[in-house]
Amino acid sequence: MPRLQRKSFDQPETVRKFGHGRIESVSLDESEIGRLTFDPGWRWSNDVRPIVGTDSCLNRHVGVCLEGTMHVQLDDGTTMDIKPRDAYEIPPGHDAWVVGDDVFVTYEWTSARVFARPPDDDDGLVVTLLFSDIVGSTATIERIGDKAWRDLLLAHNAAMREQIAHHRGREFDTSGDGFMAMFDGAVRAVRCGLGMIRAASRLGLQVRVGCHTGEVVLVSGYAHGLPCTPPRGLSRLRPRISFMCRARRGTCSAAVVSTLSLPARSS
Repeated sequence: MPRLQRKSFDQPETVRKFGHGRIESVSLDESEIGRLTFDPGWRWSNDVRPIVGTDSCLNRHVGVCLEGTMHVQLDDGTTMDIKPRDAYEIPPGHDAWVVGDDVFVTYEWTSARVFARPPDDDDGLVVTLLFSDIVGSTATIERIGDKAWRDLLLAHNAAMREQIAHHRGREFDTSGDGFMAMFDGAVRAVRCGLGMIRAASRLGLQVRVGCHTGEVVLVSGYAHGLPCTPPRGLSRLRPRISFMCRARRGTCSAAVVSTLSLPARSS
């Protein structure tokens, strides 16, 4: 339940330091906001990659820059400079570094909980994964046109992310018109899926939602593999679950049904 609250960055709840930088964060229930400070000379591939062990940064960043300049380079070669008073989004798969002699300071909303954290020590973590996509997106684009589709897709994405945040999930991937999110309980995932279906319906869209419970390994906050359920790998599991979904319906795998102690059919 949303509530009136405030916390000061003068007394951060969490502080993590790494080469040429640090992150200070506070949590407002399910939301965690971070203040990231990068000194001149900071570069993700030099200062954070040794901590997280991935080839590039797999976090999605959304924030507002207060001071300094940071250069971002995506894995596909796309580049951008982020400067003071810029609001920005950086997708997973990138390197970044401070430009010039000024400290880079920014506030972020999406990466504070996991940025610059080492891989989890545990062998695996049992979570419930949620997958969604829009039904008939190609036909809708042809019917309403590219500009109207872009506006509708932005509204859809905002509505889906609102549901994920409301049910305390963690978005960890998107693919055009679909989302993948992770929850620490099956009930939250299923409720989120139902909320997504209702929210999409209000926009005149139909979505498929699938849920699956299994064991994953977290690397820098990103979920890898489903060793307890064949076929292995999220990339192959997602279409398998989504295929079972019907328009405006959500489908739970047997593992989710078992967790919820429900009859073995779509929720």
